[in-house]
Order: sequence, then structure tokens, then C-alpha cells
Amino acid sequence: MHSFDAFEWSTGTDTEHLAQARMLPREELPRLARAYDWAMHPEAVLGWLMAQKGIDLGAAVEVFFNGEPERFNYMRKRDVPAEFQGAARVLDNICLRVNSGFYLAYPKQDVVARKRVSRWLEFQQSDREEGRKGRWMLDERILSTLLDDTLRLEPSGDESLYAREPSLMRDLLSPIMDMGISRRIMRLLPIKIR
Repeated sequence: MHSFDAFEWSTGTDTEHLAQARMLPREELPRLARAYDWAMHPEAVLGWLMAQKGIDLGAAVEVFFNGEPERFNYMRKRDVPAEFQGAARVLDNICLRVNSGFYLAYPKQDVVARKRVSRWLEFQQSDREEGRKGRWMLDERILSTLLDDTLRLEPSGDESLYAREPSLMRDLLSPIMDMGISRRIMRLLPIKIR
């Protein structure tokens, strides 16, 4: 099993970086995504990383802001300098995945880039009021699950949801009935699996 620290990320080609990223265990992928230098090979490495299931919403938002989207937000796609077009495409993909709900928000995990997210959403709202629109519009409803930690249930409320009819059959069928894993079962899973 390879480690994030075992490779020299400041040198190498995009192929070497991508090969190294693919060898990392799933738990290391969010850490690599957060720490990866956008000046290196963002399209190859971050493009692959951000499409992996192990990346959560908090990591995705942090990676998005590490790419400094402010630089290109009001620029037309064809006006982006050639050396930054790959980074802009990665930002496009992250934004699309955030807005589609691809990345999951995990309860009780804070956002490192909370101030930047709040400021971005404020600018987005003022743009909307002035009739302008930037290239990347983040969905406030999706981000609110992360920023407000709305996935968190109080323990008493959580238990009351299942105290009515606790059964093995309900737990087994909850992904079909609730279109997801039961919150009661989810809290028992280790964080690495979630």
C-alpha cells in the first residue's frame, strides 16, 4: 500500500502523478485532492481524483477554492489563457458535480474554506440581484447541508424515527424505502467507509 508522503509531488509528469494517485488507498484521496498543487497537472490528476466516490462535499468545496475560481469566474471560456484551460475544465467539472449532488456531506465535518464559501455565495447573490452571472454558480441548497450541518440528527430524534417499528427487515430494506442507507446504520459505520 502506497502513502501520500512517499512520493515527491513537486516533480514528475502528469502520467507519473496520476499513476501514483491511483495507487493510493481510498482514504488518502481526499487528502491528496486538498493538497495537490494546481500549478502541476490539475486536469489529469484532479480530474481523476474528483471523480472518485471517496471524495466528500467538504473536500470538493475546498479543492474548488484551491483552484482559485475567482480568476476566471467572469471570463468567457474562450478568453481563458491556454495554460489555465485545463484548470478551468476541472473547476467546471467540480462545480457540476457539486450542483448535481455527486459529493456527499458527512455529518459533523466542518468546511475548512467556510469563509471563502460564504463570501462566494454572497457575491453570487449580489450578482443575481444585479442581473449578472458568473461561470460557476454553486447551489446554495446543496452547500447548506454542509455549512449548516443539516444532516445531523439529535440522538433522541434519531432513535424516535426508528423506535416505532424496529426490525431487521426495515434495516435491510431501508435503502430501497428511503432511497439511501438508514441513518441509524450509517452512524455505526467507521468514517473511512462513509
